[in-house]
Amino acid sequence: MKPALILSGGGARGAYQVGVLKAVADLHEKNAHNPFSIISGTSAGALNAVALAASANNFRLAVRKVEKIWKNLHVDQVYRSTGKDLLKGLGRLGASMFNDGIGRTQPLAILNNDPLRDLITHSIQFKNIQKRIDSGFLDAVAVSATGYTSGESVTFFQGKEDIVKWRRGRRVGVPTTLTPSHLLASSAIPAILPAEKVSREYFGDGALRQLSPISPVLKMGADRIMVVGVSGNTTHIPKHDHESHSPSMAQMVGHVFNSAFIDSLEHDLEMLVKINDLLGMVANENPHRPTGDMRRVGLLVIYPSVEFDDIAAKHIKDLPRAMRIGMKIIGATDKGGGSSLASYLLFEKEFCKELIEYGYRDAMNQRDAIMDFFAHPGS
Repeated sequence: MKPALILSGGGARGAYQVGVLKAVADLHEKNAHNPFSIISGTSAGALNAVALAASANNFRLAVRKVEKIWKNLHVDQVYRSTGKDLLKGLGRLGASMFNDGIGRTQPLAILNNDPLRDLITHSIQFKNIQKRIDSGFLDAVAVSATGYTSGESVTFFQGKEDIVKWRRGRRVGVPTTLTPSHLLASSAIPAILPAEKVSREYFGDGALRQLSPISPVLKMGADRIMVVGVSGNTTHIPKHDHESHSPSMAQMVGHVFNSAFIDSLEHDLEMLVKINDLLGMVANENPHRPTGDMRRVGLLVIYPSVEFDDIAAKHIKDLPRAMRIGMKIIGATDKGGGSSLASYLLFEKEFCKELIEYGYRDAMNQRDAIMDFFAHPGS
């Protein structure tokens, strides 16, 4: 049995995943080790995934470590947010016009993520990942990023020797020893956070070209998958306010972010459900008919029961003054219709705490499904 965990991207929305993981930990024995054979993450989900892998010998302790980070988080631990820093970022973008659109000394971005580099380096014991793999606490941990030169969706994974590299179309799996650079690459939101150089190529957020987010864990042998989403359940009908104004810049960018972080995952989940149904029909009608390399995969999806945009609108006031002003200018407010964009950048502890609470509650509401997922391979 190889249960896998997929943690999607979504910036500050990644705090919701911690609440779900906390519930999963509470549903297991106190000193239980990591219950997932494979852990895969993108963007903020990559940070959570690697942190879990580094402490895979004690799952509850691992989750507590990650929870402590998110519950004490401040924007200044992720990116520099003073007015001077924001003007510097915008200035570099302007100066690039005189250099063929390329940053002279560093990759172009509005925000400087040096604080995030420090946070990752000091919070995650990367040297322990291989120890946990060698001790049998997990088979592999994977981080996805997008190559700006190749245009490929690259999954960097650290795992057992029998998990080999792969290439299918523009999807590539590369065995490696994970470092802070891989996480910075996976979480580098285009134009917002700077691209990160890994080996000979610059990489950006893994959600950009990740047309099949489930594919990496299947390549690594997963037979059951738990997915933690960062958008409202697709059966939930969002509210439609009658707005008389045109969309703000933040509202438009927010839709682009939603497309990158959410739409591909939901489409991939829909396809997996259809394939499972099709294979189920084949098994019932002709159980001896070969199905090639296709196989039924157990699936459990935890969706937020709330709209993060609504929560973000309440917490924009928690941002540093310069960021609040910037958000207001581009319409990243409830009135401007761009609170969705704000939800990706709101790395503030009060916002994160609320998402963690909702994640815990939503997971506990599905406790029977979670227990069944771990108890029955075909769930």
